[in-house]
Amino acid sequence: MINNKTIPKYILDGHKLAWHTDRIEAWEAGERIAPISIDMALTRACQASCRGCYAMLQESQERNSISVDQALHFVDDCATIGVRSISLISDGESTLSKAYIPFIKHASSSGIDVGNATNGWILTPDKAEVVLPHLTWIRFTVLAGRPQTYLRMMHHDPSALDIYWTAMHNISEAVRIKRKKGLGVTIGIQTFITPDDADEVLAFAQLAIDLGVDYAVIKHTSDDELGSLEIEYDKYDRLENALIEAEAMSTPQTQIIVKWSKIRDGNIAPYKRVYGMAFLLQISGSGLIAPSGMFFNSRYSKLHIGDFTQERFIDIWRSDRYWDTMAYLASPAFDAQTMMGSLPISHYANVALDRHVRGIEKIRPSSDPKPPHVNFV
Repeated sequence: MINNKTIPKYILDGHKLAWHTDRIEAWEAGERIAPISIDMALTRACQASCRGCYAMLQESQERNSISVDQALHFVDDCATIGVRSISLISDGESTLSKAYIPFIKHASSSGIDVGNATNGWILTPDKAEVVLPHLTWIRFTVLAGRPQTYLRMMHHDPSALDIYWTAMHNISEAVRIKRKKGLGVTIGIQTFITPDDADEVLAFAQLAIDLGVDYAVIKHTSDDELGSLEIEYDKYDRLENALIEAEAMSTPQTQIIVKWSKIRDGNIAPYKRVYGMAFLLQISGSGLIAPSGMFFNSRYSKLHIGDFTQERFIDIWRSDRYWDTMAYLASPAFDAQTMMGSLPISHYANVALDRHVRGIEKIRPSSDPKPPHVNFV
């Protein structure tokens, strides 16, 4: 039996807006608020070819290279306007960028919490020694628990076992470094599943336990509004027993967490207006700024706000184009149920803010202790 009082309660299947009501109040008063959190990448490059990766659908119009100076200026602008956290995740593998380590160290020293999602293939122990003290969390993408399935889902070359074992070594070394140095960084692994992956769920959970990570999260696979990935959302219920069993495998060291609400919500958002993107912004590894990764594709060019490799982010944020775009998404002219992909990264915030605006359930300050990663909404 797990003593829940000794285990951090990671809020991965919900939002943390109740600890940011100052930003909500400013937004309701008509102020131009800074995002609480920004999801971005430092490059669009990636060595993996993960099955179901949404970045395959995100082709932006240009592929600019983000220099170290541009990345550091971006951090300065974020600190100036009051961004509270940055997640290096988005549409590229940021460990490939020359700006990766300088960006993390500069953001951390500027008072901005930093998280990183990575395949871990080149996050060697020497690099981990440098970045882990500056990260709030790091989450490794591990689509399957068994080597051959991992390679089939992430690399498409079942003979490349060195890639699998390199990734596992780097993850286990990150865990070792955290424990040796007593670091506060949370280490997790993640997978995004389809309705056909019931046989992989328990192997993934067991791998997390074997690695000794703090948590493993199991998510649905997002599709675009065209159904390009052909995900059959009405069939996710066939995974329920396996997912329940996986959660029950949780140990005092490793929590197995299922994002039930996204799996059960399927591909239709329960809201039409979108408010959450003003609080959680996404930026492409090309430098393109759009409200969501679901809009990076060139067919959404009217929602492309700017490019921080071409002009300073703070000027883009102050521009009428930025705020006109946010106003459009929150207007009757936009319908989230038909005009964007399935459940964006801001989904939890979108649901809560939609209910807040409509008076169904107001977001009020929480009296609970701050949860881990509170600045990542």
